Amino acid sequence: MRRWVATWMLGSAGSMVAAIAHAEDWRLWRGPSGKAVITQAEGLVTNWSDTEKVIWSQPLPGRGHSSPCIAGDRIVLETCDEATQTQSVVGLDRATGKQLWQTPINQGGLPKLHPKNTHASSTIASDGTAFYAPFHHHDKIDLVKLDPDGKILWRVDAGPFSPKLYEYGYAASPTIYGSTLIVTANCDRASWMKAFDLQTGKEVWSQEMPRMLVWSSPIVGQVAGKDQLLLSGFEAMSAYDPTNGKQLWTTPCLTLATCGTAVWEGDVVFASGGFPKAETVAVKADGSGQILWKNNVKCYEQSMLVDRGLVYAFSDQGVAYCWEAATGKELWKERLKGPVSASPLLIGDKILATNELGTTWVFQATGEGYKEVAKNQLGDESFASQVFVDGKLYCRVASTKDGVRSERLVCIGNQP
Repeated sequence: MRRWVATWMLGSAGSMVAAIAHAEDWRLWRGPSGKAVITQAEGLVTNWSDTEKVIWSQPLPGRGHSSPCIAGDRIVLETCDEATQTQSVVGLDRATGKQLWQTPINQGGLPKLHPKNTHASSTIASDGTAFYAPFHHHDKIDLVKLDPDGKILWRVDAGPFSPKLYEYGYAASPTIYGSTLIVTANCDRASWMKAFDLQTGKEVWSQEMPRMLVWSSPIVGQVAGKDQLLLSGFEAMSAYDPTNGKQLWTTPCLTLATCGTAVWEGDVVFASGGFPKAETVAVKADGSGQILWKNNVKCYEQSMLVDRGLVYAFSDQGVAYCWEAATGKELWKERLKGPVSASPLLIGDKILATNELGTTWVFQATGEGYKEVAKNQLGDESFASQVFVDGKLYCRVASTKDGVRSERLVCIGNQP
């Protein structure tokens, strides 16, 4: 537990020290930057396989698309045993991958799902001292707070969630802002966004949303000079005040349903979607409603990347794109292979893009054409987005042998 205690103490000592501690963890969906952009690439391995550059490989019980949440000594994920209809949280040792505990959260009351979704698709959030997990069951969203040893500290009924038109399940990941956990649940019967106190689980604020099916995760970014809570979908790109949930601005665009998380640079927000039409947009985040550019590329489930004036996307069909952030001008595109569900990572000057078949392409983050570095295969199924922290890549993958499917979390890197 030494590393956990050290991380907690650093996180309590002040903003500068907390930033150092945070850089060694991956506490939220899309990482410390909120955009899956990691500037520190030391230790990055670009070539791997099921046997090459594997530090450890840990079997995971059940099925889920939850990406790893890493804080201190722990790696924590959601999972679900579909045979017994049991949803649970699993805790692993960060150094060895050994499973330390599994905490059951719910049994039964599971809804119908889209074949590509699971009953454990949300990525858990951490404030560095505890873990916060949402689960969909019995027509509601259940929130739980767990300590590093898997003990439940509190649980609350966050609100209703029971889609009627499209019974595709739940997928949004929560985010943390200050002392609150922000959670969304958006469908045709009930649609809301709420903030809960991290210490007590009590509701801090609530915002009613349009009754439409949206699976995108909320994210807070420093955009146009202030903190904005960004959420795409509802046939719009919108921003909210993260302190009270009040809408700051909304711009009609995109489509009904989106799943990816918005990204930003300067005073511009970028988002893409998926159903019933395909659209990628760049919107000024100053409340003017100005759409700088748009195209018909479809990144439905996965998020995009933006860095140093360039936007990168890995579309549903498995095509990699690079556009000028300011103008939307296509600088290059390269057909790789789809379908795609996981979101790409940008590590230093390299992008890692993974399809549903477990293939990861590593290529240069540049506007000067597609420049492939490596192509890697891990397992034969990959829906969860990869995580890179402290020089190691963590991949949740599945393999099917003789008709039997099994999941595992693999740590890729150079041996210590």
